[in-house]
Amino acid sequence: MTNWKTDTLADILPEEFYALIDRNRDHIAKTFPGTLANNTYFEDTVAALGQSAMNEGRKENYYYYLRNLDTNALIGYVLVKNIDRKIAKCELAYFIDKDFEGKGIITKAVGNLIAFCFEELHMNKITICTSPVNYGSQRIALKHGFTKEGVLRQEFKNGQGVLEDIFYYGLLRSEYNER
Repeated sequence: MTNWKTDTLADILPEEFYALIDRNRDHIAKTFPGTLANNTYFEDTVAALGQSAMNEGRKENYYYYLRNLDTNALIGYVLVKNIDRKIAKCELAYFIDKDFEGKGIITKAVGNLIAFCFEELHMNKITICTSPVNYGSQRIALKHGFTKEGVLRQEFKNGQGVLEDIFYYGLLRSEYNER
């Protein structure tokens, strides 16, 4: 397993985040079109990270970046988004560099993020929405005890501009506490 650590948004340089996205463009084109659009050019990345800092400052989103300890390279990120404090629910999103898939890094990072959401943010429900073709993300959700709650039909416009279905997974605090 690769040795890795988690950094916060304050620890990330725009150059390294742009490089992470740039080397994974083909890898994430279908499932992360918003991330690609926000990082088309380096200047876009600077603006996007600035917006992320504002979102985090308002406690609307929380960003955590994964770094390879051996090389210090940025290899992915996980985030909490779509926080609804009235209902106490949020959504997780994540991606890992194509060269680091299948090493258990995202599984561990998502586990840490789930604990943060329930224990620190006091959420009642966490969701993960994933493309039907993103089998890795589906496995992550199931490994952590999420239940597939349904299919949101034509809910997401993919990187080719085609509307596609999204699989919707949910985990309740009560289920988390039972584990």
